[in-house]
Amino acid sequence: MITTRSLFHALAVNTALLACIFIATPAPAATCSETDAEALGWLAKMSRSYREVAYQGVVTFQRGGDLQVMQIARSVEVGESSELLTRLTGQGAQVVRAAHPLDCTHPGQQLLQLGDQLPASGCGMAEYYRFQVGEGDRIAGRQAVRVGIQPRDMYRYGYVLELDRETGLLLGISTLGRGDQLLERFQFADLHYGEPESPQRVVETVHPARHPHPDVADEGPALTASWSVSWLPRGFTPTDSAEAVSPRRTYTDGLAVFSVFLEQLSRELRPGEGVVREGSTTSYTRGMSLAGQPMLVTVVGEVPLNTARMVADSIRLVR
Repeated sequence: MITTRSLFHALAVNTALLACIFIATPAPAATCSETDAEALGWLAKMSRSYREVAYQGVVTFQRGGDLQVMQIARSVEVGESSELLTRLTGQGAQVVRAAHPLDCTHPGQQLLQLGDQLPASGCGMAEYYRFQVGEGDRIAGRQAVRVGIQPRDMYRYGYVLELDRETGLLLGISTLGRGDQLLERFQFADLHYGEPESPQRVVETVHPARHPHPDVADEGPALTASWSVSWLPRGFTPTDSAEAVSPRRTYTDGLAVFSVFLEQLSRELRPGEGVVREGSTTSYTRGMSLAGQPMLVTVVGEVPLNTARMVADSIRLVR
């Protein structure tokens, strides 16, 4: 099943559903090479296009043996944008995100926009990924620039991005696992720039996209004790200013994103773990005893299983 979040993840490279918040970019430790600088410049252009460009089109989303076809429409008006995503296969459904402020900077966008600050800021994300830039395919009638992204460690996935040479808009993205295994692929099949025509297709099921604010508490009961995640892959940074007893933490490196959920239980669970993997999305769940308190830990996001397991292992209660 393709979820609401995974659809917008493919279209916005993990930036669409995160809260509006400015984060500090980690200080780079190395000089950026010419290839890295070029790649980061294209990533910055892609991030800007997401805020500036209006369009409508048809996209395909492939995950394993499942192929979905969707219609996407994005409008940009004074100070805000709106998106409408309609599934054209299966039972059909719509995802709507209306009146999104253009001055909202998502954490992933802030990291991607590092390319605008080169060369003074060094190489940034190139500390965690290796980049290649070359001529891309022709996608939906647009000539693309291909940006290959390989992880420098085992804790994240690789990507191949196809960006519109003129606008920087993301025309396609392939997410790659170990051994360059294709986990999922998104690609435009048809694309037209400009304000979308209306009305769009009408369906019975409509899902408003969540857009949480970092100062608004998560739904669900707060914990009775503070907690922390004591290990993260290099380059990942919090996306929110969650309270110490909030049941959720979310992290991103600008391309990948994952969330950690902690639920306080009334009784111990049997030892064991549960794993669900759909394309690039991993859901890892395990019962744990933290300082004598039974807890259910869940890590969900676009990271390999070993990363989710190590993050879960590092959770500590803070007394």
